[in-house]
Amino acid sequence: MTETAETHSTESRLELLTQAMDSGAAGQIRKLLVNLHPAEIAELLESFPHGPREIFWELVDPDDRGESLVHVNDEVRAGLISEMETHDLIAATDGLDADDLADLLKDLPGAVIQEVLRSMDKQNRERLVAVLHYPEDSAGGIMNVDTVTVRADVSIDVILRYLRLHNDIPATTDTLFVVDRTGQYKGLLPLTTLLTNDPDQLVASVMDREVQPIPATMPDDEVARLFENRDLVSAPVVDETGKLLGRITIDDVVDVIREDADHHLLSMAGLDEEDDTFAPIVISARRRALWLGINLFTAFLASWVIGLFQATLEQVVALAVLMPIVASMGGIAGSQTLIIVIRGLALGKVGKTNARWLMYKELAVTVLNGVGWSLVVAVIATLWFHDQAIGLIIAVALIINLVCAAVSGLSIPFILKRMNIDPAHAGTVLLTTITDVVGFMVFLGLGTIFLL
Repeated sequence: MTETAETHSTESRLELLTQAMDSGAAGQIRKLLVNLHPAEIAELLESFPHGPREIFWELVDPDDRGESLVHVNDEVRAGLISEMETHDLIAATDGLDADDLADLLKDLPGAVIQEVLRSMDKQNRERLVAVLHYPEDSAGGIMNVDTVTVRADVSIDVILRYLRLHNDIPATTDTLFVVDRTGQYKGLLPLTTLLTNDPDQLVASVMDREVQPIPATMPDDEVARLFENRDLVSAPVVDETGKLLGRITIDDVVDVIREDADHHLLSMAGLDEEDDTFAPIVISARRRALWLGINLFTAFLASWVIGLFQATLEQVVALAVLMPIVASMGGIAGSQTLIIVIRGLALGKVGKTNARWLMYKELAVTVLNGVGWSLVVAVIATLWFHDQAIGLIIAVALIINLVCAAVSGLSIPFILKRMNIDPAHAGTVLLTTITDVVGFMVFLGLGTIFLL
């Protein structure tokens, strides 16, 4: 425990803290916590099971609790809040930025929310209302309303003297925002421009008028894409009339990117990124039961198709041996297309205008791979069972199923998106069902026609 926190990963910190808890060394735990950022504390909270988590939370400095609550996922946050006293919750919200407080407020008890609002001055209350007005997955929902604004008709010297009168400026400030008397956004004044130009020059002569503001209603994933494409560090956010509301900074965008990545990864398994990893067994089992049930239904559907050809399988055992190859190859090929399309939709690179071209490309790739691998499988099957008919049947079935898988992998995300269903959530289950059913139907159907 003598090394500083910066030298440790979350895993090693967790090990050190667990050892300290087991030995009852509360002082050592507090010593380690002193060097941790609230976001790092949040990671550790999510990594502890229930019991140790509550003990660890009690040792967290009250000044770090508010921001730590902001960084943990929803379920862990709700559990910690339920164990806290009203006065502790009110104290935890003190000093939080409006955007962070907006994220936290929705999980607080009603009585605490009222107390928090009463304790805020008019300006901060208005800032909070501005953030709460927009969905949390929009530019307005992730923006920070703590900005520094200047007018275009004043000199750089006036701006510098104005800044010197203040003890500090908002964190991660790299630019000042130029507005008119009514608060309408007019342009940017980067700090580098402020420091490297003649103090007697007017802001209007050196300001950047080219940077377009971000509408508060823009989805957060589009905001992240905009930051990536334009290499932005910060950007202004405006309402529908062009009035400056706040700013988005790169640290906000990093959070969005990580949350979206977690969402897409876990959704493909029917899970939620806001779930507690160490949730009670019964709760976790109940959540996963739905998708297991759906998968069971699709498995029975595939089994029913196989049952239709029971007589064929009894007479031609080779079909039963080779049958999984057809379904497996179709599933893999379809998943490749599915993932490409889901990623393209998420990044805005795939849409109605280029879907047909992507279809042609995927079909061409599938046919090329299908012909190549079907020949390989056909040769192996022929040598294995000494029957050229079986080799030909499985080759044809493979090509048909691979083409069907490519079409399904491309069309399923578009269909689900049109139905307002997350493609990452249900796409894999639907694709697996289609490739299994079609694969078994074609292979066993051809076997029935030509081998009996």
